[in-house]
Amino acid sequence: LFVIDAITSIITATVVFRLIPETKPEQRPDHKPESLLDTLVGYRVVMADKLYMVFLIVSILMLVVYQQMYSTLSVYLRDVHGLPDRLYGLLLTLDAAVVVVLQFWVTRRIRDYSPMLMMALGAFFYMIGFTMYGFVDTYAMFVLAILIITAGEMIVVPVSQSIAARFAPEHMRGRYMAFFGLSWSLPSTIGPWAAGLIMDNYDPNWVWYASGLLSIVAVSGFLALHLATRERLATAPKAFEA
Repeated sequence: LFVIDAITSIITATVVFRLIPETKPEQRPDHKPESLLDTLVGYRVVMADKLYMVFLIVSILMLVVYQQMYSTLSVYLRDVHGLPDRLYGLLLTLDAAVVVVLQFWVTRRIRDYSPMLMMALGAFFYMIGFTMYGFVDTYAMFVLAILIITAGEMIVVPVSQSIAARFAPEHMRGRYMAFFGLSWSLPSTIGPWAAGLIMDNYDPNWVWYASGLLSIVAVSGFLALHLATRERLATAPKAFEA
């Protein structure tokens, strides 16, 4: 497993190095390198961007839900429904296979729409897919739920990265993307911990009911951000093509 992982990582690195164009702006001859203090002070600019910070907060709520697929879902399906580990693995394999086959097609179809509306749509798919696990009890329905979640995943992942880049001034993309990374790492910590508390002390199905409620909040947040950021994002260059 790990040897295959290493081989695929090397292939990916080679493809990126040979085929992906560099987007970093060229530095002017008179450019003065930043000190560490200058870099740290620069993060204040990101934190002062209120709309971007709201976008990250709403994204964190949504990703707390999404992270359940890689942590809580396996324990829940095994302990509550008696699902063998192999069948849970097949669910993740199906998710990955659908992404490989359809991701570029989906990206082409959504790139001309409002990015915040697409985030709301992706969160809506998460709401449906994850909430289903609190109500269904057959493997066919587990498969249907994972396919709905995958549909949301194929929308959210490229669009969210595009939004982070479009919020950023060209010379501050690194700082904005650093904060964007936090919107993924924090849910990776919070999500499994919170779900574990629920499963240990309450009805395990409440993990999925709570996921649905958080997703509704996220959908509402992205719709509000659509209204607040329409002009700003409309004038920013698109950050992904497919």
